Amino acid sequence: MSRLRIARSSVVALFCALVLAWPVVAGVATSKHNLSASGPGTVKATSEDQICVFCHAPHNNSPTTPLWNRQTPGSTYTPYTSSTSLAGAGQPTRGSLLCLSCHDGTIALGQVLNRATPISMAGGVTSMPAGSASRLGTDLSGDHPISFNYTATLALSRGELVDPAQLTGAVRLDSGGQMQCSACHDAHNDAYGKFLVMPNSASALCQVCHTKNYWGTSDHKLSMKTWNGAGPNPWPHSGGSTVADNACENCHRPHTAPGKKWLQNAAAEEANCYPCHNANVASKNIQTEFSKVSVHPVASTTGVHDPAEPAVVNARHVECVDCHNPHASNASVGALPGSLAGVRGIGINGAEVKPASAEYQICFRCHADSPNSPAPHTPRQIAQTNTRLEFSTDGPSFHPVAGPGRSSKVPSLLAPWTTASVIKCSDCHNNNAGPGAGGAGPNGPHGSTNPILLERPYATTAAPTTGDICYKCHSRAIVIAESPHNRSEHLRYGCKACHDPHGISATQGSTTYNSRLINLSTSDNAPVGTPAKLYVDTVARKCYLSCHGESHSGRSY
Repeated sequence: MSRLRIARSSVVALFCALVLAWPVVAGVATSKHNLSASGPGTVKATSEDQICVFCHAPHNNSPTTPLWNRQTPGSTYTPYTSSTSLAGAGQPTRGSLLCLSCHDGTIALGQVLNRATPISMAGGVTSMPAGSASRLGTDLSGDHPISFNYTATLALSRGELVDPAQLTGAVRLDSGGQMQCSACHDAHNDAYGKFLVMPNSASALCQVCHTKNYWGTSDHKLSMKTWNGAGPNPWPHSGGSTVADNACENCHRPHTAPGKKWLQNAAAEEANCYPCHNANVASKNIQTEFSKVSVHPVASTTGVHDPAEPAVVNARHVECVDCHNPHASNASVGALPGSLAGVRGIGINGAEVKPASAEYQICFRCHADSPNSPAPHTPRQIAQTNTRLEFSTDGPSFHPVAGPGRSSKVPSLLAPWTTASVIKCSDCHNNNAGPGAGGAGPNGPHGSTNPILLERPYATTAAPTTGDICYKCHSRAIVIAESPHNRSEHLRYGCKACHDPHGISATQGSTTYNSRLINLSTSDNAPVGTPAKLYVDTVARKCYLSCHGESHSGRSY
């Protein structure tokens, strides 16, 4: 019997000597996976000197490879899921299940199969410490999906994934063609940190499998901007010092992500953008814009936006990613600025446009055919909340957003505008302190101190002044010199009393009554006659209104 014991101990000693002489396995000795008393981490045994025993044993009764020395977890896991995932990740299998025998925190670290009693751990530690980034728990819904069949069919149907046949380098599937923890992690080698199979600087590891559209020209891939040290650290879980270094991890984290469905750094969608877009990394402070009196209310909803939702937004909400594609956004300037690149839209005909080629198409996703639109800011004779119909080029009159306007004579236009010009929604709806208003603030309709997110004031209760939004494009001197504007009572009521700034739908108006954006404010005017005629633009322009105490039944101008 004594000879048998000596033989067994000699085998164990020989086994350990051989594996420690193996260069890759020897790396375990200097890593946190060395849980023996000689381990460099804070979690380690009180006296156990064998390194490999915490995972492997040369002889045990477990049939699990590779010579596995731990129990198989009996946990039921909550797998990752999202509306855009086609992988259908289920319960962990094979190698991933082995990793979880420590990393789900349900089995004591020292509880191994070839010991009658668990190995004693220093400091009274039993399982993976609670609060440790390495303790994943049994809720894996915020972790990169594992244990699914990564097939060519999946890659083709999902899109933006490489064909699995290309995974012949450091990143590999398991023997059954499944994505497991081992695709990204090598438990025996911590040379690259976090036991990664290759360096992940600039998200090189992520991009072995993921090939996002537009990513090659995105600022989130290319920008060399750094954190100025003010405010919260935008990159608390990665080692990169620039936007380009962090790449995917600017917004995402592969394990225990608070924004579970798309592995985002924060559960509130806008909170993934703020850490950089608060002027501590990006040059402009977008975050403060959303504290103004009139905003796109990105903080009003959380978890409502979904990339798989219809192009027409049915559940009203707005998030940064409704207007910006973080995988595509860049600093280029053109008819459609790079900040709006790669975003879906709705065309003037109501059909989806992917990607949008004009700014208004992006606006139409919420401000056109979406249900439950708010009432018009100014009550009018013809009520319309669908901006797509208002700007339609088959309408009786419209501001030239989707195409040049109808009129060939608009003498009040200021250069460089002409009757052939096309404008953008953001020419009117924009930051009150942005470039369009002569300020140094960020461009775009994030927030404004003026109602309806207008770049400049829009007189609704008093006469417009030279700073009014209408006079950004129209000469005030010419406007007030023309009839019927050149009457003091008309100037007192302002542009909004008679003109609808968007346009009039072809299904509601006609060129006889609604040319020149005529759609009267019902809070300022009262039509007379039956049927109620408003303003007739024939050879002689006639007014049929009763307003400011005077009836204009057929008065010509």
